[in-house]
Amino acid sequence: MEWGRAVEEEGSGVVVTMQDVARHAGVALSTVSATLTAARPVSAATRARVETSMTALGYRPNALARGLATKRSRVLALAFPMGPAGLSRTSAEFVLGATEAAQDRGYQLVLWPFAADAAGPLLDVAAQGLADGVLLMEVGLADPRVRALSEAGIPLTLIGRTAQGGLPVVDVDFEATLNAAVQHLAGLGHRRIALINHAAHRVVEGHGPTIRAGRAYHRASTSLGLTPRELHAGESVAGGRLAAEELLDGSEAPTAVIVMNEEAAFGLVAELAARGIRVPGEVSVAAVVSTPAVAGQTVPPLTTWHAPGSALGRAGVDTLLTVLDTGQVPEPVLIGCGLVDLGSTGSAPVPEPAADAPRNPPTLHR
Repeated sequence: MEWGRAVEEEGSGVVVTMQDVARHAGVALSTVSATLTAARPVSAATRARVETSMTALGYRPNALARGLATKRSRVLALAFPMGPAGLSRTSAEFVLGATEAAQDRGYQLVLWPFAADAAGPLLDVAAQGLADGVLLMEVGLADPRVRALSEAGIPLTLIGRTAQGGLPVVDVDFEATLNAAVQHLAGLGHRRIALINHAAHRVVEGHGPTIRAGRAYHRASTSLGLTPRELHAGESVAGGRLAAEELLDGSEAPTAVIVMNEEAAFGLVAELAARGIRVPGEVSVAAVVSTPAVAGQTVPPLTTWHAPGSALGRAGVDTLLTVLDTGQVPEPVLIGCGLVDLGSTGSAPVPEPAADAPRNPPTLHR
């Protein structure tokens, strides 16, 4: 066999087979198969020889054949309920992290954009065996997708958490993140710290991130003796402006605002600018569970607690593969957000004395 000719003809349409690889590497055909499918152990030296031959010949494993041999499709599905705006920049980090992790482990990731309440259609597709397991995003506290897939015996992992324990989950550590944000602002002297959260309908729907962030903010505030003030804003620039109006027109306007709503953050900053309110001189603003790429688009850029999207996407894939390989549920993985200080938080403003108050106390004479 003229191996050089085989390589040259590969680009011309000649298909290199596993038999060709076996002859080139000087091993049995079954050894090549075991190297590709991990059906049985192969020594490191033999594996290296087979992989060298595959590279030299330009051999491309047939995914369908590998799936038949291992009874796996080598495909993982990511169920993400996309809205009209598609993927946000922050959500894209989750997806890219999961995609890279899947590819690193010899899998492909496909995106299934089913709505969060579309458990039936999601189950119909998952039951066809098109994917070995499913990653669920935008998880609700009583998520119907979880029950449907679990009852059908389809392996799954949640990027998020339900109210039910004992499930394979990875999630943002909202408790640690919101506590860090409140502590940061309180440390700068702020006593009136408000939270702009996602829209109110998210709470009604049981959206986990919205509810967990709100609860964590309330706990962190009350633990410091602060009075929490949480607003639910529409997920739009207009929603952020309306929330800003409600906060600023009250008698006790906040000196600091935490925003857990990327679209509303743009409206909040726009309304502050329209009123001539300086950030951070008069009001500090911090974004949580966002990305510097998004927070950097406002003027001024917003200090943010960076959502660990890539790390969580990778952890989700690893957890799902553990479930597939062992049938066991690993311990939950919670990852906090890291602070990226872009300068939009500063010391609380010092209240100006009342106009009719004396600037200096009178001198007392005896």
